[in-house]
Amino acid sequence: MTQVEARPPAGDTVRNAPAAGGSGGGVRAKGLGGNSVGLMGGAVIGVSTVAPVYCLTSTLGPTVGEVGLQMPAIFLAGFLPMLLVAFAYRELNRSVPDCGTSFTWSVKAFGPKVGWMCGWGLLVATVVVLSNLAGVATSFFWLTMGEITGNPDIAALDGNKAVHIATTLAFVAAATVVSYRGITATKWLQYALVGLQLAVIVLFAAMAVANAGEVAGSLSFSWSWMNPFEVESFAAFTAGLSLSIFIYWGWDTCLSVNEETTGSARTPGRAALLAIVVIVSSYLMVAIAVQMYAGIGEEGLGLGNPDTSDNVFAALAAPIMGSGLGILLFTAVLASAAASLQTTFIPVARTALAMSTYEAFPPAFAKVHPVHKTPGRATVVAGVATGVFYSVMSLVSENVLVDTIYALGLMICFYYAITAFACVWYFRGDLRRSTRDLFVKGILPGLGGLMLTAVFLQTLKDMWDPAYGSGSAVFGVGSVFVIGVGLLLLGAVLMFWMQRRSPAFFRGEVLTKETPALVVQD
Repeated sequence: MTQVEARPPAGDTVRNAPAAGGSGGGVRAKGLGGNSVGLMGGAVIGVSTVAPVYCLTSTLGPTVGEVGLQMPAIFLAGFLPMLLVAFAYRELNRSVPDCGTSFTWSVKAFGPKVGWMCGWGLLVATVVVLSNLAGVATSFFWLTMGEITGNPDIAALDGNKAVHIATTLAFVAAATVVSYRGITATKWLQYALVGLQLAVIVLFAAMAVANAGEVAGSLSFSWSWMNPFEVESFAAFTAGLSLSIFIYWGWDTCLSVNEETTGSARTPGRAALLAIVVIVSSYLMVAIAVQMYAGIGEEGLGLGNPDTSDNVFAALAAPIMGSGLGILLFTAVLASAAASLQTTFIPVARTALAMSTYEAFPPAFAKVHPVHKTPGRATVVAGVATGVFYSVMSLVSENVLVDTIYALGLMICFYYAITAFACVWYFRGDLRRSTRDLFVKGILPGLGGLMLTAVFLQTLKDMWDPAYGSGSAVFGVGSVFVIGVGLLLLGAVLMFWMQRRSPAFFRGEVLTKETPALVVQD
């Protein structure tokens, strides 16, 4: 067996071999359990992290509030940059299948500082999402219990702050334990939870279409709903697009398990594309169905009703499915949030593991459990950080918690765009080799990066206005802007602190720019 430092041609198998002596600038093995996930398992993990049922119930109303009948068109528009960025992820993973994904690839393309900030964007976005998922799981847990028992007092327990926080922490702890015990436990749990979600939303959409016309405000389907150019203004379009991008976030988790996947060079990229197709199909199906059934009015069951816009399924479950089957929809939302809560630990723990392995993070995060083959310490720290963050934000202000979630779009666009541009720059020498390389390594990822950059800049502008998000302000500046930019600036401060502790990484001596992966040839 020989090791050759070169980018792999099609068909070669790439492995993360450690650089000799822990140096040399190549990618390093982490000690994760290999060959644990296949194509279907990876796709299921990607769909689970996105949490389609949870995203739909919390995003349908706000999206209608921004773009009205063009909600299906906006869901398609949000899918386009995700698809383009998926090409970047696929090509980068073929060359460098490393669990650090965006961090590792952007370091090799642009150097340590850009790569560190890209990794930070992923980490902080994930912790914020984890806290929100845990809160949603808690709310639907008590709502489901109330429906099952027929006791409204049980459902009302979610309004008790102490009970709510305690239940949320229990969900976080349970998800941490499952993630800690290994990717195989994760995979089989996700098959069940994702299967339940998809089955229920297909049933829900079918019943919504079948019953369309039975309530005031129902609409007949129109192909004009699919036209994004009918959105009233560019500001409304970008606001809707930001929401749409958020609901696709998480598909790249199946790339984070590339070192644990069978056929690590190709399978994760294929799993990512499969996951995205399943997700966009689900979103379009449900968006069209509920728009036909309930319309976009601001009263009653209308999707524009501000009293129900933050939880559309809670309002539509009984009218569409009846009280019996409606409980299934509540259960699906609970399963969606709980499943995503558990799989969302995957990218944050493995990114922290990679950053530590390459000396960009404290060395304690580089430890892998000898039995479970998981980044145990990174997983536990992520769980603790999530619990502390949610508890503090809940006790300080509900508005702050809401605005933190609104700031997510900024961080997601930030690290996805860097990853897309990293693909173009990393493969710049390949772009003249063939038409395929020009498009899939250059033009398509570049367009995705430009689209996400445009949304990032427009979102920055919109966030400055205190009316964005909860309406809170800090010295006249919107609190969403303060939170979003503040979290990125916090990353810059921590980066310079790490630069003092680990100068070798920041001098480019540990993970060398453009050093190819180590290809193992049998």
